[in-house]
Amino acid sequence: MTQMITCRKIGDLECHDRPRERLHRYGAEGISDAELISVLIGSGGQGRSVTAIANDVVNLLDRVNGSADLSRLTQIKGLGPAKTAILAAAIELGRRQLSLDRRRIRIPQDALPVLSHYADRQQELFLCTTLNGAHEVIRTHVVSVGLVNRTMVHPREVYACAIQDRAAAILVAHNHPSGNCTPSAEDREVTNRLGAAGRVIGISLLDHIIFTRSGYYSFLEQGEL
Repeated sequence: MTQMITCRKIGDLECHDRPRERLHRYGAEGISDAELISVLIGSGGQGRSVTAIANDVVNLLDRVNGSADLSRLTQIKGLGPAKTAILAAAIELGRRQLSLDRRRIRIPQDALPVLSHYADRQQELFLCTTLNGAHEVIRTHVVSVGLVNRTMVHPREVYACAIQDRAAAILVAHNHPSGNCTPSAEDREVTNRLGAAGRVIGISLLDHIIFTRSGYYSFLEQGEL
């Protein structure tokens, strides 16, 4: 039910398409990141719609792996001190709650709740989820942001995240904005390179998942890892 909201004013949307109404209909888990942010900040500012500001916040969070501080948020046009404080508090609360209940990855489907909110991005994101020795999620990093249908990634960037987190294993993933989960030749090449690098470093690559809004492809499930 998630959707990437455009930069229209809330008042221009049909009532049933407005973020607050969609949250009541589908629940907080059923709307996009940008819609959640729109609900938090409530209205636009400095001549900008709330949806435009929300999309800027989403793009910022993707670049900084969800750890935006006040100084970065205040650089977004239309966010004043009050709205910036609300966002910073919400981000920190989410971080604290996630650390209290780490998700354990046993099978590929266990990773989908960690990844699925990225499925509505219009650009391809390459993600690295770091795991401890019990295969509990430590953190999900945005390693690279690509073009509409291509992202470039190097093993050193992926395993830098793992080493930083002192991870025992990783799971990598990327979204396909086209909606087609079928891996490309490049996807297979990247998977092979990451697996080989992990064996040298001693950090296991558990899976590579390609996901969309409606499905996923697991290299592990398909016997390609």
